Amino acid sequence: MIELRQLRQFIAVAEEMSFHRAAERLHMAQPPLTAAIRKIEQELGVLLLERGNRVTRITEAGQVFLIEARRTLAQFERTLGNTRRAARGLTESLRLTFVDSTVNALLPGILRQFRQAHPQAEFHLQEATTAEQLIALRDDRADIGMVVLPVTPQEGLQILPFLFDRMVLALPENHPLATQQQVTLSSLADQPWVLFPAHYGPGMHTAILQACAVAGFSPRIVQEARQMQTIGGLVAGGVGIALMPALFARLQSPGVVFRELSGAGSPVAYTLALAWRTASPLTDAFCRIAAEQALNLATCGD
Repeated sequence: MIELRQLRQFIAVAEEMSFHRAAERLHMAQPPLTAAIRKIEQELGVLLLERGNRVTRITEAGQVFLIEARRTLAQFERTLGNTRRAARGLTESLRLTFVDSTVNALLPGILRQFRQAHPQAEFHLQEATTAEQLIALRDDRADIGMVVLPVTPQEGLQILPFLFDRMVLALPENHPLATQQQVTLSSLADQPWVLFPAHYGPGMHTAILQACAVAGFSPRIVQEARQMQTIGGLVAGGVGIALMPALFARLQSPGVVFRELSGAGSPVAYTLALAWRTASPLTDAFCRIAAEQALNLATCGD
């Protein structure tokens, strides 16, 4: 019978694509690790990894086993957590992931209302990019996520758009364009840009590139950053300009001014959605509360 220890070992090898690095990660010698993976393959009767001196490829069967191994470990950890929570009188838990643009203007209200409605529920919160959240949902390491659309459709993935925002222009406070209340997107063609990486947030990255294309240019990207606060800091430092969600622009950002976009390519949409795979009373409640808070935010205006 395959043990949890062996699942952890296989996951390490598959993620590191190296027996040597996986052994270091697991704090064990390499020969026993190699033997453990071979034992799994013998028990299953399939080849999981193609290898010579190192792992060269995960087989199709290995990919399936990797997904299921992650899910099995996640479920086991959740079982332990539920048992410990029950011993403390807590009967429910929700593992929530979220993009960082929600942290100040949107997420606090959602959490306050949810905690009032479900005082016995325990939260596990994790800030993550949209791409990271989709992986966590796939591997059953999260119950629900707050992601940026669009995302690639996946079997079993439920998507509920709940906040419809727009992008605004972020400029250093001493930038010549900062004197204007509205800035045409086409006027930014020669500017240096700070952009969110496509790997971590393909939806927002693609939306910006498409908007620029409509305005007749391709942005000159001089720096990428995966967190909104980092992008804001780079803009304040004069590294470049950026498009950021109006949701984030509600915050006080020293050294940065925000301006509305106009002309061809604008407005640039920024849509947040809730994503989950397995519905539950808690996920249903969270969706309802998130939609209410998004509506309240829209009603309050910018």
